[in-house]
Amino acid sequence: MIREVVVVAACLAMVAPVSFGAELRPETETFYRSYLAEVESELAKRPHFLKIDGTPGLRQKVRQGQIHVQERRASKEPPGGLIHHWEGAVFIPRTTVDKVLQLVQSYDKHKDYYQPEVSDSSTLDRDGNNFRIRMRLLTKKIVTVALETEHKVQYRKVNAQSWESFSNSVKVAELENPMTDRQRELPPGTGHGYIWSMDSYWRFHEADGGVYMECSSISLSRDIPFGMTRLIRPMIDGFPEDSLRNVLTKTRTAVAESGKAAGLGVGR
Repeated sequence: MIREVVVVAACLAMVAPVSFGAELRPETETFYRSYLAEVESELAKRPHFLKIDGTPGLRQKVRQGQIHVQERRASKEPPGGLIHHWEGAVFIPRTTVDKVLQLVQSYDKHKDYYQPEVSDSSTLDRDGNNFRIRMRLLTKKIVTVALETEHKVQYRKVNAQSWESFSNSVKVAELENPMTDRQRELPPGTGHGYIWSMDSYWRFHEADGGVYMECSSISLSRDIPFGMTRLIRPMIDGFPEDSLRNVLTKTRTAVAESGKAAGLGVGR
């Protein structure tokens, strides 16, 4: 027990340098945008619509209820920053791709579906399958991180059973002193640098009596002071990992509950 207390105390002490302010540099953002372009090119050339089909047995595990989340570490980090790339998949039984999309595109209700991580949400604009949305995100680990964000989301129908979407952040602003009367929004690219950009690539495929939903989640944060990576990196990585796992889990739950409310028997 004493050892665990010492480890936690050491981690808290190490977080202090990272909590100092950081500013997003142009070269950091340029590197990150280049990484996103590589991911998009790779997705366009993928041999399988569902990435889980590229790993023997993985689709069956997901179909049986496993929430699949796996890190994909970038081979090279941007100057002054870190890239966090996570991929995940979930199977939602006894539903259709149209019903899943209807729920996912109900952005005004995301604050209900994904609370407490999403404390507020709204659709700012919609033009067919193109959306501009805002979300207020909240996560608590050793520190509380609150973000005011805006995103452009595009949906594309691949065929009758398959859709894909691309969500790109156009604003990520940290809230200083969140949930207090001193709360204020900082300019994007400033603050502690926990998250500077958030982007995701989604695939929806109806098969096997339900819908497979996959995501490649990519985000950018500040770097870590030299010598602290082994202690601090897992904590910073925890934000995007937990976020992806929560989205996959809570989407499956929300679809199931909406189906039951409609008397359709949707869900597990």
